[in-house]
Amino acid sequence: MEKRVAILATNGFEESELQSPKEYLEQQGWTAEIVSPESGTIKSWTNGNWGKDFKVDRTVSEASASDYHALVLPGGVINPDLLRRDKKAVQLIKDFFEQKKPVAAICHGPQMLIEADVVDGRKITSFSSVKTDLINAGAEWVDEEVVVDNGLVTSRTPNDLPAFNKKMVEEIKEGKHELQRA
Repeated sequence: MEKRVAILATNGFEESELQSPKEYLEQQGWTAEIVSPESGTIKSWTNGNWGKDFKVDRTVSEASASDYHALVLPGGVINPDLLRRDKKAVQLIKDFFEQKKPVAAICHGPQMLIEADVVDGRKITSFSSVKTDLINAGAEWVDEEVVVDNGLVTSRTPNDLPAFNKKMVEEIKEGKHELQRA
């Protein structure tokens, strides 16, 4: 069965953390759409510099969690810092949790989960600099390659992408998770 997955990002996302999951999802025969507050294109960040531009498929205003089977939140330092200021982007994340759909966040991406107020009581990993923020928001932070907690998949760095991608697809194949909560 074909699945549709939203990848929420804006300028400054870590290039590999969007490109690798997007390609992996498409290898399953699924549709992976880039959703952003901006229309047109957004610019990646790679190796300490601006990277490639990626085409935005839908703006946050045009997107709805009900249009998708799952959500991916790539990291990068700039990306979540800009996205967390966008009320519609934060609400979109909450909507995926309320609809009990799988969400996958890597590196700095879990900062968006804090903003959406969905980490309390959840087992999560992230880039090490986000650890204290997650703990302060009520998460149980662990230093593991990939962590799954009732449909929520998290990983630490681009080095974890193979495990992250595999678990993300497993959770999406399982569908809605009744214990996923906002």
